[in-house]
Amino acid sequence: MENTTPVQTQAPAAAGAAPVAANKPGAPLRPGRGGGGFGGGRRPGGGGGRRPMRPKEQNPMGLKDKMLDLRRVTRVVAGGKRFRFRATVVMGDEKGKVAVGVAKGLDVQSAIAKAKHAAVKNVLIVPLKGRTIPHEVGAKFSAARVIIKPAIEGHGLKAGGAVRVVLSLAGVKDATAKCLGRTPNKLTNALAAIEALKMIKGAKMM
Repeated sequence: MENTTPVQTQAPAAAGAAPVAANKPGAPLRPGRGGGGFGGGRRPGGGGGRRPMRPKEQNPMGLKDKMLDLRRVTRVVAGGKRFRFRATVVMGDEKGKVAVGVAKGLDVQSAIAKAKHAAVKNVLIVPLKGRTIPHEVGAKFSAARVIIKPAIEGHGLKAGGAVRVVLSLAGVKDATAKCLGRTPNKLTNALAAIEALKMIKGAKMM
């Protein structure tokens, strides 16, 4: 059997309909409506679809940020392995406000943007005494333990690693901090520093 394709025949013009004007020989073609070239088609290359939206970085308080850690994490699912990125960001205004945000994303940019958005939601307000903290504090988070001691003006910030980043963005310029835990995890040490700052009298979450 032969495959037959139905042919659409042109329907006769209805009675009273205006005749279609044909282009005269030698006359230039007129572009149709829509501005998309001749014949009234869509714009070339438009595609008719919307552009993909990127996650907006929401930072209404104008906090400074610093990337603390960026890792690629793997999750085993039924179809195989799924790779994502985990970003850890520390944010602060160097005047008593500080926060730590952690988030995952399919790419680096989305992970960082989500981490900043998470940090803005958990801002800690630390009451400072000049360039240092009012009194000695200490806290433990998971396997990390941090002790922060105040210092006189001009002493400088004696701290290292993630704890130094947290104290610096919080506005602490004269202090001594020690990490008594044995974990090298930056996220754990940063969260331990946040817990220690929460022990300061008058500290509160926004």
